[in-house]
Amino acid sequence: MKFDITLIRLGFTAALVLASFYLCPLANRPLLSALAGFVLAVLIIFFEIRIRKASVKTLIGGALGSILGILGASLIGALISLQPAIPNHLKAYFIITITLFMAYVGLIVGAFKGDYLNLSIFGGLSSDSPTRSKSLILDTSVIIDGRLADVAETGFLNGPIVIPQFMLRELQQIADSADTIRRNRGRRGLDILQRLQKNHNLDVVVSDIDFPDIREVDLKLIELAKQLDGKIVTNDFNLNKVAQVRGVQVLNINELANALKPVFLPGETMKVFILKEGKEFNQGVAYLDDGTMVVVDNARKMIGKTVDITVTSVLQTTAGKMIFGKVIEDMSRERSQPSATTQSRETSTPPNPRTLNSV
Repeated sequence: MKFDITLIRLGFTAALVLASFYLCPLANRPLLSALAGFVLAVLIIFFEIRIRKASVKTLIGGALGSILGILGASLIGALISLQPAIPNHLKAYFIITITLFMAYVGLIVGAFKGDYLNLSIFGGLSSDSPTRSKSLILDTSVIIDGRLADVAETGFLNGPIVIPQFMLRELQQIADSADTIRRNRGRRGLDILQRLQKNHNLDVVVSDIDFPDIREVDLKLIELAKQLDGKIVTNDFNLNKVAQVRGVQVLNINELANALKPVFLPGETMKVFILKEGKEFNQGVAYLDDGTMVVVDNARKMIGKTVDITVTSVLQTTAGKMIFGKVIEDMSRERSQPSATTQSRETSTPPNPRTLNSV
């Protein structure tokens, strides 16, 4: 696709240069005319590159604003042309100046206010249309995390993946860090990006859009998501909250992982490996394959062993789920042993008089 666009741009430039050379808009100066055509082609291509990054709402808002500005300038120009006291050369100057002024103001104001437009009447052109997938803008933390590549290979990601250039620079700085742990994290992130790019089912795009006036990378991500009308993919808790306050949709990998964890109800059984001692007396702690913590009562003596337990309760916390259980052998022993109340009743029951008489 990029190669085709390059060929089209080269063809457009060559056509404009040749037309300027043969038509010679600068009288008797074909080479200078060709140079002017080349400069004009470069300016047009530069304008095309910049305008291509704008959203549909921005383009429509700018177009409507410039059209309204030109219409207003035409009415003012008609009034000026009816004034006999103004010389003709001043009339032409005033009309051109007012037209450029109104068109420029309408273009800028319309582009900035384009986000307020409701494009649902245009069907597929609307950014809210269900047939259009929103761009997924990746954060550094979710790239280094690596789980996104596994999710992408399952085919659950819908929409083009956008990797900002300023995010790549930050990732490269991490990979070049003097700290070993930080350097390994950065290199892991670069490997994950290569893995995403090799996935033929994904449309991975590196965006050159930058915001020089904004220094913080998280705020740049939010502004980019607003401009592209996309979603931020992250596992950063703070970025998640700030983006939601700013009205940007966020896909949190940690929330996805918590949602996909298996559901255990009280009374169900499972087999766990007691890894370490718990905080409370005589407790043992185990972990499921997805990282869920399992706290087992009376399992301190079973550290290093695999036991069968019964779930007694499930606690949902901000960090995830915690499962509490008891070893099945202890529960069966509790059922088999009579309670203290039962024993006291048995000992306090008076003997049957008939039995005594028979003796």
